[in-house]
Amino acid sequence: MKSHRFSEVVTDVTAQFTKIKASDYQRQGQYKIIDQGKGPVAGYTDDVRLVNGKLLPVVVFGDHTRALKYVDEPIALGADGAKALWVNPDLASARYVYYYLRSVQIKEAGYSRHFKFLKEVEIPIPFKDGAPDFDDQIRIAHLLGKVEGLIAQRKQHLQQLDDLLKSVFLEMFGDPVRNEKRWDKPALKAFGKISTGNTPPRNDPANYDGDFIEWIKTDNITGDAVFVTPAIEHLSEVGAKKARTVTNGALLVACIAGSVESIGRASLTDRTLSFNQQINAIQPGEDVNPLYLYGLFKLSRAYIQRHATKGMKKILTKGDFEKIKLIKPPIEIQNDFAVVVEKIEGIKSRYQQTLSDLEALYAALSHAAFKGGLDLSRVRVPESLAPNSNEMNSAQSLQPEAAALLLYETKILLAAIDDREKIKPMLNHWLGTYTEQLGEKAFSIDEFIREVKTRAEVTFPDREFDLGADAYDLIKAWVFDALRAGRLEQVYPNSDDDIRVALRKPRAAAEG
Repeated sequence: MKSHRFSEVVTDVTAQFTKIKASDYQRQGQYKIIDQGKGPVAGYTDDVRLVNGKLLPVVVFGDHTRALKYVDEPIALGADGAKALWVNPDLASARYVYYYLRSVQIKEAGYSRHFKFLKEVEIPIPFKDGAPDFDDQIRIAHLLGKVEGLIAQRKQHLQQLDDLLKSVFLEMFGDPVRNEKRWDKPALKAFGKISTGNTPPRNDPANYDGDFIEWIKTDNITGDAVFVTPAIEHLSEVGAKKARTVTNGALLVACIAGSVESIGRASLTDRTLSFNQQINAIQPGEDVNPLYLYGLFKLSRAYIQRHATKGMKKILTKGDFEKIKLIKPPIEIQNDFAVVVEKIEGIKSRYQQTLSDLEALYAALSHAAFKGGLDLSRVRVPESLAPNSNEMNSAQSLQPEAAALLLYETKILLAAIDDREKIKPMLNHWLGTYTEQLGEKAFSIDEFIREVKTRAEVTFPDREFDLGADAYDLIKAWVFDALRAGRLEQVYPNSDDDIRVALRKPRAAAEG
């Protein structure tokens, strides 16, 4: 490895791009607009005069956000804070430099400019026999890209499980705000005991001199986890006597925040805790299942936020909080929903652990690779990424496979469980919605069957469900009918046992 100054490897070519104001972004278009935002694409344009396709590939850096993006296609550049950086192809692979810059901790300066800090970075370049070792650069980028793709795939799976939970709630209870199913809709005080947290006096060190009980803050309510995260700060036994506490099964809700988006964030407790004054708690009564209450708040968040004050500091007082009206179905139905939540959360827990493992692997590989501590000789260089290939600098990271798609309509599934004659209409219905979601991605019968079985297991864990040996033939018959009708186009033909097809829109629809 040889360290090189940033200016020796990277050139700021932003001035050679015509920048586009956000007000001129289109929702669709021939060319992508890349800006400094966290998303991969900010908008689109059809104006070829605004597009630069000569200096490729480039790394786009967010001067305010510190976001980094690798781009290997003609693009237009967003106006505010986006920097286009060109990598000297005689010294380094652009993808290698992109991954290295992502590993660098750039100083946080708020919404100030950060490019001045990036320019101070030294870039390690693998060398061999006195010249840049492009083989190793490509291997490093390829390896990190593969792990990055697996991380993205696992994140998609977690999001799909959240979407599945939402769909099950809506199927069982309907929209909690519109209440089209006419459930009882009492004020929150009918759901259980409501209390607001507090802060034991800071001027008495004895309140905090110990770890007798956790003291929860809004940071411990993440919004995407069922249970609150472990607290950093604890109270002593003395402090606990002055604090507000709840036991296992209470719902903690963020009710004071700097922005309205943070209001209504909720998580359950799985242990006895104390909490501060920014949080209102509901200790559910016997006719309220905690997991139902969690799902209810997750889907009613925007509705709850409308009850907060409109000033600079968003506040939902205990008085206003306990007056909010929400649907309250019978406890028996709440319990049915809770069974589904437990099943989904069990799967999420396993997925979250593998995500953590993959992120740790990525960090370890990245650290070792850029220190020259990895033996990369056994990492095969894909032909398209070989140093002599024109695509050496333009290959993308491994794209995650399509995540599990949603199968809606629980009533259809329940009917098929009770009556095997309903399996065929259920499969026909789900095949249609499933392939619509796939778009032009590959479709596999085996993958579809796995999704059906997973949906049945999660939704009705206490019911036996067997598709039967004829399900495969029913699905193949549907596929062949769709092929004959022109709704599907066969690709990647392998064998009768593995039919893969892609959705093809009718010409008239495509042209319209």
